[in-house]
Amino acid sequence: MDSGAHEIDVVVNVGKVRSGEWAYVRGELEGVNAAVVERGGVVKVIFENDFLGQEEIAELARVCGEVGVGWVKTSTGFGFVKMGEGVGAYGYRGARGRDIKVMRENCGAARIKAAGGVRTLDEMLWVMMLGAERVGATATEEILEEARRRGVGDEMAECEFVVPEREREEGV
Repeated sequence: MDSGAHEIDVVVNVGKVRSGEWAYVRGELEGVNAAVVERGGVVKVIFENDFLGQEEIAELARVCGEVGVGWVKTSTGFGFVKMGEGVGAYGYRGARGRDIKVMRENCGAARIKAAGGVRTLDEMLWVMMLGAERVGATATEEILEEARRRGVGDEMAECEFVVPEREREEGV
């Protein structure tokens, strides 16, 4: 903060969340949030949703809302998990609609950033429709090109989109 930062990303202690040590998680987030807010900044708490169940995501969102953090964020983009059997069967799901929906339902006034796995305009519009106000994407150039091709510009306008297949499969 002293070097000019206005926002601080904090990765939650996933081990403490998974262990259900909510008093520890709350205390840690309260301390960080107080220190950052005191200096005029905003905290974004990164959940690493690929490692968490829906109940854990809901409770963590509630804690973040009660603590008063500015933002909750789905992931760092580096959380690979075992996706199947065999050597190299690791993958990364990233921002998923069901997680964003649970975060929105429980995080109070905190805003949501969807990060990881958003690679198309349809995926971006989908997570925004579910409550994300920011999107972190490595495919920004491709998303902007697709938006231009589909007539999305600087003015507010309706834009049709297709719910991403992975979201349809999960029934969000």
